[in-house]
Amino acid sequence: MPIIFYTMATTEQEPEYIFESSWEVCNMVGGIYTVLSTRAATLVKKHSDKLIFIGPDVWVEHESPFFKEDTSLLRELAVYITASYGLHIRVGRWMVPGNPIAILVDFYPLLNQKDEIYGKVWETARVNSLGAYGDYDESSMFGYASGMIIDAYLKCYSIPTSTCVAAHFNEWMTSFGLFYLRKHQPGVATLFTTHATSIGRSIAGNQKPLYNYLNEYNGDQMAGELNMVSKHSTEKQAAHLADCFTTVSKITALECSQLLDKDPDIITPNGFEDDFVPGGKEFTRQRSEARKLLRKVAETLIGEQLHDDALFVGTAGRYEYKNKGLDVFIESLKHLNDYRASNRQVVAFIMVPAWIRGHRADLANSLQHNYPLHAYNRLSTHELHDYQGDPVIGALNWFHLHNQPGDRVKVVFVPAYLNGKDGIFNKSYYELLIGLDLTVFASYYEPWGYTPLESVAFHVPTITTDLSGFGEWVSDLPQHVRTGVGIIHRSDYNSHEVAIELAAMINDFLAENETSIASIRKKAAAIAQKALWKHFIHFYEKAYSIALRNAQTRI
Repeated sequence: MPIIFYTMATTEQEPEYIFESSWEVCNMVGGIYTVLSTRAATLVKKHSDKLIFIGPDVWVEHESPFFKEDTSLLRELAVYITASYGLHIRVGRWMVPGNPIAILVDFYPLLNQKDEIYGKVWETARVNSLGAYGDYDESSMFGYASGMIIDAYLKCYSIPTSTCVAAHFNEWMTSFGLFYLRKHQPGVATLFTTHATSIGRSIAGNQKPLYNYLNEYNGDQMAGELNMVSKHSTEKQAAHLADCFTTVSKITALECSQLLDKDPDIITPNGFEDDFVPGGKEFTRQRSEARKLLRKVAETLIGEQLHDDALFVGTAGRYEYKNKGLDVFIESLKHLNDYRASNRQVVAFIMVPAWIRGHRADLANSLQHNYPLHAYNRLSTHELHDYQGDPVIGALNWFHLHNQPGDRVKVVFVPAYLNGKDGIFNKSYYELLIGLDLTVFASYYEPWGYTPLESVAFHVPTITTDLSGFGEWVSDLPQHVRTGVGIIHRSDYNSHEVAIELAAMINDFLAENETSIASIRKKAAAIAQKALWKHFIHFYEKAYSIALRNAQTRI
């Protein structure tokens, strides 16, 4: 498979303008937000205000915490788009390092024209939108609006057609922008990045074996079987029509080749910046504060004082029970609870947003007033709508992890989005992550995996699997948790073996002394430094060059 990964030509074409569209611009809903927001500072250094991000204006009735409007920026464009395209935009700065220009568009008026737009896109790109449902309409209209904005910018400011312009579209949700430009601005070099194929994620999410049978799957056939025809169609056509098609890891590249019938032109691994990690005395202070809070909540919830040397281990991410490895993590806690070689306690924090009513008022009152909690629920910090149907609660009950007095392993289920306003911790995920001793992300489906990378950035050793893009990248290094990152082999059918190996690796970590732990934490942080954007940005520079060269050839 001819995928460019490590090679870098000495002379590359560079774009004069870069437009990048994503549903997660100024909209923190997943890992792509981290990709774009951390990469922005590196790109701004070279491209300044000729780097423009385009996102959905989902904050129409509320003040966005990530966006600061500036009516002096691109004033002519806002007027031109309203007059010529009937769209309303807000222009300002994305409140992330680098403060790049961001355009937020109210795409909802396009929904009134969606049938006409779907017809045009069928004529241009042969995208089948007949089976559209769910979020397809909104996503497609946002993508189409993104293309209109780029078209409007070039016309409004009379940018010559000979100018090197790159337009980068992330995920199938923005692909209609690419189709729009192919018709209205064919000279623009287009890039399309799939961070995870819609069909691959759906196969994994429907409990079908993805990896052992990958070579036997037909993407079009599976799209019909899984009712994913429209999403798959737009993603596949974008991959084929883009001047440069990219993905984030070698494992996802194989997925693209088989399910989209298209090899990526280059792999663009996800880097990050560590400017959100405190240093020196501030790091020590925040870690101490986080540990005190984690301990207080755990002791109040379970109704028992923890040992001074209790190990705090955590997992986090989207609530995808199998894909994110929650299944094997909980089973490993059962095996760990059965170990009798050590009496050292383990407190496992499962931090995944679920369907909740809100925080538990009884727990919040006990924490505030320092009195014992009298409750039957000793597992969850927040009230769930459906305790009986919740997979985590079900697994904890199945493995008899009930936080009984004699249990070596205690579990704290935090089913809330940790944004600093959850009602119990009232701290962000990062503000709690810094207080953990170890993290586990035993993913089954994880095209990249920011959570283990963020963990080691905070000097917290982590354990992940070779089915995550990050784990695959780290696999060239030593793979035991003593090196900072432990890698466990996971396949379609070895979940029980993964749980046993995971329990053993956590147990090994428990036996390390303080001096050894300090060394492991330094090794973890050193691995994070290898993934900074300054080491990865050249993959994007190569992608821009490929797109510009292919666009010129196409024209």
